[in-house]
Amino acid sequence: MQKLYSLSFRKTLIIAVIALLSSQLSKAQSVYLPNSYQLYQKFNSDIYSVKNSVHTSLRPFLIDSTILRTYDSVMNVGVKDRKTWGGRKLFNEHLFDVKAKEYTFYADYITDVQAGRDFNNSTTTNLNVRGYQIGGTVGEKFSFYTSGFENSAKFPGYYNNYINASGFIPGQAYARHYTGQVRNSQDWSYVTAILSYSLTKKLNITLGEDKMFIGDGYRSVLLSDFAANMPLLRLTADLGPVRYMIAWAYIEDLNTVTAPKFDSFGGNRRKWALFHYIDWNITKRASFGMFNALITPEADNQGNRSGFDANFVNPILFASSLGPGGYQKDNVFLGFNAKYKIFDKAALYGQIMFDRFKGSDFFSGNSTDNTNGWQLGIRGADIFKVKRLNYLFEYNTVKPYTYSNQQSISSYSFYGDPLAHPYGANFRELLGILNYSVGRFDFQGQLNYAKYGLDATKADNNGKIITKPFVPSANTTTTIGQGISTQLYYGEGTVAYILNPKYNLRLELGALYRQEKNDLKDSKTTLITFGLRSSFRNLYHDF
Repeated sequence: MQKLYSLSFRKTLIIAVIALLSSQLSKAQSVYLPNSYQLYQKFNSDIYSVKNSVHTSLRPFLIDSTILRTYDSVMNVGVKDRKTWGGRKLFNEHLFDVKAKEYTFYADYITDVQAGRDFNNSTTTNLNVRGYQIGGTVGEKFSFYTSGFENSAKFPGYYNNYINASGFIPGQAYARHYTGQVRNSQDWSYVTAILSYSLTKKLNITLGEDKMFIGDGYRSVLLSDFAANMPLLRLTADLGPVRYMIAWAYIEDLNTVTAPKFDSFGGNRRKWALFHYIDWNITKRASFGMFNALITPEADNQGNRSGFDANFVNPILFASSLGPGGYQKDNVFLGFNAKYKIFDKAALYGQIMFDRFKGSDFFSGNSTDNTNGWQLGIRGADIFKVKRLNYLFEYNTVKPYTYSNQQSISSYSFYGDPLAHPYGANFRELLGILNYSVGRFDFQGQLNYAKYGLDATKADNNGKIITKPFVPSANTTTTIGQGISTQLYYGEGTVAYILNPKYNLRLELGALYRQEKNDLKDSKTTLITFGLRSSFRNLYHDF
């Protein structure tokens, strides 16, 4: 395990850099596409067409023939002939862009410079990001991608409170210089680095530091990209209409204040994650997926270590339930994902995740013997026959204590952030997103409503915070909303003008409204922002 841990954040980046500098590059058939809802929804008309049979529920995508034409169109929106080198680089091209018979290579400077005003709290916000992205291909089988960001920001109050409580920028990295004190500004950095090798057109191996997402929705109750980049090794194989994925990740538990460390190696307690997923395209309209996950720490809360179990590397779906899941410190999950294209370019989708399961009490409603979550949604393209008007409407709910464990280190989390839904558990959520693109302009609007139960004190556990230990004798009910019943109203809209589509350089005007309301408080945020932004990333603010 110690040797495998050497595949860390920094060494993954070194591997990517070495590959860039020392390899003879060449053009590949499949290219890594960074996961971004704003980008991916532009492919709705392709991937949810009844004419195609695409595995849509495993992200990030590799660019294939199905989405290639739309991808080329998106990457060239508004592009026209320009005589000057500066004009081409600013509006048309990557900063460095090489296309040869045997290789491709591109590189960009990435910037996010944004200023804002929170009118409810009379405060200013800002974001200053300096970064890069580098990508390319080697032959027909190898591709690489890496991006890195140095960040500083002053966030609105609710977002800053989240960081000050955990010391972690949600989905990204440590708040630098965090020592437990309340800070009004944050500073952090993080990197993505991916090496992808296709042994054949049907078998791909990916190594690096990245996120994964399973599902067709905006959220996922199985595995989402809300948490930080994780060191991972992923194998994906296509067998006829079936796509099989197995991934191993080395993750950490940020909870070192209330729980003892089991050694002096590194700053956090460490754990392994194993994910299996099989997606079966039954027809061009219907697909069905089976998901299995295992979280197993190097040691329990008392520092007791267990020997290595061969089922952790067993490629057979659900094999993890046969071995390591028998230990109290391990956490095993079972889930299902389904999709049906009810019309051309429109699909119903859903998920269900099982954590604890007892058949005799399954319909009792409030028993801790059954903790689970589910999702139901519809998404598609060209609604009301308006081309490039994409939509998504979705409902999510998760029972209290789902994803948690008697050993807090074994919770379904990474650096304290949930690996599934950002709200953790003990919630219901309804959301809708519309996006419309015309020329260089991109418009997006989003509305969320959620109801959940909060804890009155740190010692309480009503099941929303999944890193708190689940104690069966103390936690006896799973009524959604138990605790301090709280309602969340969230709305966000953005208008962007694309300057350079190659790395999504854009002028962006945004507005955000958030209200969190219960019997003890009524917290409101009304935020207006404007900035020059770039990159394809999912950065969530709707929690």
